[in-house]
Amino acid sequence: MDIVYIETSVISHAAARDSSDPEVRVLQIQARRWLAEQRLRFQVVTSRLVLDEAARGDPEAAQKRLKLLADIPVLAANPDVEEVAEQLITRSLLPARARLDASHVATAALAGAQFLLTQNCRHIANATMLPGVYALLAELGLAGLLIYTPAEFLGAGFDEQQSDS
Repeated sequence: MDIVYIETSVISHAAARDSSDPEVRVLQIQARRWLAEQRLRFQVVTSRLVLDEAARGDPEAAQKRLKLLADIPVLAANPDVEEVAEQLITRSLLPARARLDASHVATAALAGAQFLLTQNCRHIANATMLPGVYALLAELGLAGLLIYTPAEFLGAGFDEQQSDS
């Protein structure tokens, strides 16, 4: 069974109150659909980083996020995460302000996950950054990680997702 590392943005969208912003609403629908329709097809894992991020902010919202994460195994800490994350930043594959995002990529790659599931398209699932990220991971002997959004797993177009709301 393929391993999916689930990153905080998916959990945040899935747990959030329905947004009035149509773009955010689509992300919420995609996150919820992935959890409902795809999750059982994979061995889903997360990290302490995700738990820490999910616990921040409004206590009621944090409780909802943590509830979604409650039965997802947490990966053991890996001392090499910092080194891989640093390589992603020093090679300008991710900006320095995205160190946490680089740590998510490093954690998933070092854990041998086949997929990193995210809705963070600014720094993680960014098409202009991915070729360099994948090349570095291959250079470090960590090839095989694919970074996807829930929409890519669901294969649905915008119109189809809108009709599910």
